[in-house]
Amino acid sequence: MDLAGRVAVITGAATGIGAATARLMASRGATVVGVDRNAAALDALCAGLPGSMALVGDVGDEATVAAHARSVEDRFGAPAILVTAAGWSTGKGAIDSTLDDWNAVLNTNLTGTFLWCRALLPGMIARKSGSIVLVGSQLAFAGGRSNAPYLASKGAVASLARCMALDHADDGVRVNVVVPGAIDTPLLNRAFARSDDPQAARARSVARHPLGRLGQAEEVARAILFLAGDDASFTTGSCLMVDGGWLAA
Repeated sequence: MDLAGRVAVITGAATGIGAATARLMASRGATVVGVDRNAAALDALCAGLPGSMALVGDVGDEATVAAHARSVEDRFGAPAILVTAAGWSTGKGAIDSTLDDWNAVLNTNLTGTFLWCRALLPGMIARKSGSIVLVGSQLAFAGGRSNAPYLASKGAVASLARCMALDHADDGVRVNVVVPGAIDTPLLNRAFARSDDPQAARARSVARHPLGRLGQAEEVARAILFLAGDDASFTTGSCLMVDGGWLAA
């Protein structure tokens, strides 16, 4: 799939699914704008992507997002693609979560997604073209233990996508969700590390997938590429499962 001439804004671009997506889209000709609060990792990523732009900051901070969005449009015009891959998790249930825990997760996963969509939608609408891919989670559909803020945020992401897909179909903007299973990323490995027995926790996660392994970030990136590009031109408001069979089981 050729993305030459297209600008792709990717939040959470420094590591994991965001980084894999940035590399894949750049390899297909896109100009990548990476957004992350991890400046060192983001700079390292963008150093290997010619013509890319690195924007450091908190995706859940309204003023920062507005300023970054202006920087993108001043340099490139309205982007063709937005991927919201920034994510956070505390691994706590509702009873154990402080309000700070709750806000930290929702601020990144949900508010950050909303802010970036709101900031870039007007430019996409003006050009009558755009593709937005939100990153969800299979846990929002299957349920899960000890991750209440995360599951709540990812369920809301799916609902937000459906609403935006309907609101902006006439504007030429498509909005979809990629729904990963357990993907071998720093976020997941931090979750395993919170367990009393990280290796056992990893083995339990592997066993939940009929394909018998964890997913790789690059596998999710390929699904995002499909949803973002012209091959998915008749796809909007959809949730694409990339979960190794987790939900089917």
